[in-house]
Amino acid sequence: MTRLTFLGTGDAMGVPRIYCECGVCQEARSRGGNRRLRSSLHICDKRSGDTLIDCGPDFGRQMELAGLRSIHRVLITHAHFDHIGGLVEWADACRWLGESGQLYAPQIVIDEIQGRFPWLHQSIDFLPMDEGIQIGMWKVTCWRVNHGKNGYSFAFRFDHEETGIAWAYCSDAIGLSEEQIKPLYDLNLLILGTSFFKEPFPPETRSVYDVTEALELMKIVQPESVIFTHLSHDIDVGRDYSLPEHAMFAKTGMTFSF
Repeated sequence: MTRLTFLGTGDAMGVPRIYCECGVCQEARSRGGNRRLRSSLHICDKRSGDTLIDCGPDFGRQMELAGLRSIHRVLITHAHFDHIGGLVEWADACRWLGESGQLYAPQIVIDEIQGRFPWLHQSIDFLPMDEGIQIGMWKVTCWRVNHGKNGYSFAFRFDHEETGIAWAYCSDAIGLSEEQIKPLYDLNLLILGTSFFKEPFPPETRSVYDVTEALELMKIVQPESVIFTHLSHDIDVGRDYSLPEHAMFAKTGMTFSF
């Protein structure tokens, strides 16, 4: 069995935002249903152990909340701070535990990380995955996707060799080309970043799909299930958005099993 757990479901700033008194941020401070740490996914698999997708600045807190003391490997989508800000803490944990962490990312992302944190190689092995990798029974491929005004990111597709199950993680993307959409077909599950329900800002200032755009994309690729993550304080998980039956918003600690 493979279990996915959403350790973080927030956008770059998380929820609540320290300066904000909107209804979603106020609810997050009180009851906490909308409280969101920066986006990260834990993959627990009997054959391959524990894998994280992205290691943002909330890494330590996320590990504590999940009851995890170590992690076997981390896959990085891109080198923005909300996705790599916890690597220093992970490297320190590896050093104290006498382990070498395994970090997988496309070479261009590795180069960016090493340029900012040139000492991490002492505790972390940097392993390019441009040609794909194998994690247990999962064949993992990555491809570059448009991240709008923020440049580029990478998405990951997981294909199980025995069962044929396939799922993908695409947290930071907008305006995908036909070529970039191709790996999103024939999926049992798509995890897609959607910061706003309907983002009001000019297209040239944006970097992630909103929910209305994502639902149009779903009509094209038709996954069995879709989970929206990377949520800003525009999304209220207590509100009924009349999503299709196969679509939902990610919540902290939520799991999905294959």
